Amino acid sequence: MLFDSIKYLIFFPTVTIVYFLLPQKIQWLWLLTVSYFFYMLWNPKYAILLAFTTFTTYFCGILIDSAKKIESKNKVKITQKIVLSAGLILNLGSLFLFKYYNFFSNTLRRALSLLNISINIHSFDYLLPVGISFYTLQAISYIIDVYREDVKVEKHLGKYALFVSFFPTLLSGPIEKSKDFIDQLDEKHSFHYDRIKSGLYIIFWGLFKKLMIADRIAILVNEVYNNPNNHKGLEIILATVLYGIQIYCDFSSYTDMARGSAEILGFRLINNFHQPYFSKSIKEFWRNWHISLSTWFRDYLYFPLGGSRKGKIRTYINLMIVFIVSGLWHGSAFTFIIWGALHGLYQVVGKIIEKPKNAIINKLHIRTEVFSYRLVKVLITFILVDFAWLFFRANSLSDALLLIKNSFYFNPWIFTDGSLYKLGLDGKDFTIALVSIEIVFIVDLLQRRKDVKLLLFNQNLIFRWMIYIVFVVGLLIFGVYGPAYSQQQFIYMQF
Repeated sequence: MLFDSIKYLIFFPTVTIVYFLLPQKIQWLWLLTVSYFFYMLWNPKYAILLAFTTFTTYFCGILIDSAKKIESKNKVKITQKIVLSAGLILNLGSLFLFKYYNFFSNTLRRALSLLNISINIHSFDYLLPVGISFYTLQAISYIIDVYREDVKVEKHLGKYALFVSFFPTLLSGPIEKSKDFIDQLDEKHSFHYDRIKSGLYIIFWGLFKKLMIADRIAILVNEVYNNPNNHKGLEIILATVLYGIQIYCDFSSYTDMARGSAEILGFRLINNFHQPYFSKSIKEFWRNWHISLSTWFRDYLYFPLGGSRKGKIRTYINLMIVFIVSGLWHGSAFTFIIWGALHGLYQVVGKIIEKPKNAIINKLHIRTEVFSYRLVKVLITFILVDFAWLFFRANSLSDALLLIKNSFYFNPWIFTDGSLYKLGLDGKDFTIALVSIEIVFIVDLLQRRKDVKLLLFNQNLIFRWMIYIVFVVGLLIFGVYGPAYSQQQFIYMQF
C-alpha cells in the first residue's frame, strides 16, 4: 500500500477515526494491529521477519538490563557484550542473508573463476523484504542504546513492537531512536484541529513533489538510463541532473507523508531533509540529506571507529569506511559501493585541501560572505553530488561507465530540434515539471529563513482556502497517475 494510492486514502482516515475513538490505554494496540496489517499487504510471510527482529531485540534489551544484577562488574560487561553481540549477529545476519548473500556469493564465484577455481554456491531465491534495511537499523540501535545506558529498557513488549513496526516509518523511515519515540506512546493523543491541519499540509506538500515532479521526470530518466547506448551528451547530463531532483522529491515526499500521517495521530518524527541542494559542501549536504540515516551511521559506526579523535589518517579511513558501508546499505551492487566511496572521497579531499584553500582565499582577498561565493560553492556541491548519483541510478557498473563515456558529446541542438521531447515527456509535461521544480526550490529557499507552513497558516482564512483549493485542483489536474508513469513505488522502498 503506497502513501499516494487510493487504498491509503481509505486506510489512513479509517485508522485515524478509530484511533481517536479508542481509550488511550489501548490506542497502541490498535496502531500495532494496523501496522502489521499494513506490512502484510506487501507479503504476509515477511511479517515473520519483522516479528523476529522485534522479539530478538526486545529480549536482548531485557537481558542486557537484567545483567546489571550480577554482582561482579566484569561479569556484567562480559554478559552484556555477549547478549549485544548475539542480537547484532542475529539481526544483521538476517539482513545479510536476504540483501547481500547473493551479491557476495556471486562476487566470490567470479573472483575464484579468475584463478581457474570452480565452486558451486547455491543462491538464496527470496525477494528482499520491503523495509528490512530500515526497521533492522532502528531495532539494533535500541539494543546498542540500552547497552550504552543511553535509554531505559522498554519492558512493554507491545509498545516496543509498535516502535519497530509503526506503519508511517516502517517501509522507508525515518529511522527513529527509541528515546525519541517510545515515550510518545504514553502521551495523550486526542483529536486536535491544528495538528490535523499541520499534518495534512505536510502530506499534500509530499504529494505535490511525488505526483507533479518525481513520477513525471522518472519517465525521462528511465528512458535514458535504461537505454544508455541510445543517448549521448546533454541527454545524459540532463537525465542525471533530473535524477538528482527526482530522488530528492521522491524520497522527501515519502518522508513528508510519513511525518504528516504521524503528526495527525499525535507523533513527532524527525525531519529527514533540510534543503540539501542548497548545501555549500559535501559535509553540509550530509547534515541535510537523509538525516536519520546520517546520524545513525555517525552514532553507531563513525564514533565507535574513533571518529576524528585518532589523528588525520584514521579520520580519513573512518570516513571512507562509513560511506562505503552507507553505499552498501543502499544496495548490493558495486554501483552503490562506488557511490558511497565517492562521497567518502569528497569529504577526505575536502579536509585535505581545507587549509591550502583558505590560504589561497586569504592571499587573493576573496570575499567569502558575498552571494556569488556561496552560489559557486552550492553549484560545485550540486555537481559533485549529481555526478555520484549517476552511479546510484545506473543499472550496472558497465552502464555507468558507458553513460560517462557517452556524456562527452556536445549536442545542444536537442533543445531546439524537438529531440528533447522524444525522451518520454512532451512539451506540456516538460513545462509542468520545470514549473513544479521551480516552486519546490523557491519554497526550500524560503524555508531556510522562515517556516513556510506557519507563514501560510498566519494568513487570512479566505486567502488560505484559496491557496488550498488552487493547490488541490492543480494537483488533480496536473498530477500524474496510472500505469503510464513507471515510477510506481517510492525509490527508497527498494533499499
